[in-house]
Amino acid sequence: MNWQQLITTKRLGLEHKHVDRHDDRTEFKRDYDRLIFSAPFRRLQNKTQVFPLPGSVFVHNRLTHSLEVASVGTSLGDGVAAALIGKHPELANTLVSEIGQIVATGCLAHDLGNPPFGHSGEKAIQSFFTEGKGANLKNMVSDEFWSDITHFEGNANAFRLLTHRFQGRRKGGFVMTYPSLACIVKYPYSSTMAGKKGKFGFFASEQQIFRTIADEMGIFCKYDGPEGVAYCRHPLVYLVEAADDICYEIMDIEDAHKLKILSYKNTVDLLLQFFSQERRDYIMSTIDKVGLTDDNEKIVYMRTCVIGELIKQCITAFVDNEQEILSGNLNGSLIDNIDGHRNLAYKYCASVSAERIYRSKPVLDVELSGYKIIETLMHQMTEAVVYPDRYLSQQLINRVSSQYDIHSDNLETRIMAVIDYVSGMTDVYALDIYQKIIGTSLPII
Repeated sequence: MNWQQLITTKRLGLEHKHVDRHDDRTEFKRDYDRLIFSAPFRRLQNKTQVFPLPGSVFVHNRLTHSLEVASVGTSLGDGVAAALIGKHPELANTLVSEIGQIVATGCLAHDLGNPPFGHSGEKAIQSFFTEGKGANLKNMVSDEFWSDITHFEGNANAFRLLTHRFQGRRKGGFVMTYPSLACIVKYPYSSTMAGKKGKFGFFASEQQIFRTIADEMGIFCKYDGPEGVAYCRHPLVYLVEAADDICYEIMDIEDAHKLKILSYKNTVDLLLQFFSQERRDYIMSTIDKVGLTDDNEKIVYMRTCVIGELIKQCITAFVDNEQEILSGNLNGSLIDNIDGHRNLAYKYCASVSAERIYRSKPVLDVELSGYKIIETLMHQMTEAVVYPDRYLSQQLINRVSSQYDIHSDNLETRIMAVIDYVSGMTDVYALDIYQKIIGTSLPII
């Protein structure tokens, strides 16, 4: 793969049209602005990241997480662009200088397809078809569609959201540039090739769109046959992934400290392990010099130092592995390829998070509640589109916005409309509809 082909201003849905521009924004800045002002992005403010939505202590939701990921992504992208241009002078005055903006846009978009209640909501949609009452639909749909819905994936759903016609007035969804779309496809293969991890990058309904943009940018196709299709990643996926990895791991530790899930000493030990003893001493002396006395403020400063260090390490890992990335042969993520000491520190943070944070009572409680809410919504709404002539079915279907093709003559289209509708809900809206459906809430007029 080559950089000048990988970064193009070609825009989905406007490939053969000339568009007059009335300002000085780059094409990639336009992508960023469209996301910032979009309804799906705005809804992220009311979607769970890890911890329950805030009460007296403010922790991250999907919106604040995405904004922070975009900030880190900008730093990663700008750093990589400068290093690549220094390494390859022929890339000066090309679109390579826009990498930071493209990565920031991908970072804003990376969680758009996640359903309410975090990974619990994602699992509830999958399990409804594999373990729940949706299992009896298997013989009513195609094998390809069944594979898509039983592997339902937030990443694939984000690509669908950005490209599908139900978003906006124009065919082509958000009408994004090809690189902005490609850099969010973390698993660039069809669901039929998802394997044990169950991860994939696009539903069958959007597979041809991905083919088009991948082929245009010269992304290698690794397999195209009866079992499905698989491509290499667009190189900028590694930077979007790294920004997400850095933010969710380090920021979850900070949030856990705020919520007193981790003690101050535990948190300090986790954050300072990324540094040499000399650097640790410098950080602690700086905290004393500036007069920080509040434990939360001290943790914020240490967290800032860790994120800065990981950004630097990931830029180095990307540039050092440029040829492996361009040939589609890099093993693992950028975090997997950073300096050994920092990599071990990151892995230890991940293990502590899995044990102490993600299995903590507040997290488990929201996952249990969220799972039941999504399971119920999926059952009621799917039953409605399978038997649309029933009275209750009509009542439920009539609540759904006209942007979803829930009245289609095709059963698969109607089921997908249910998934689009439920996955697009905020936590609070999903809870509200759930309570109305089960009869524990009445509207106040």
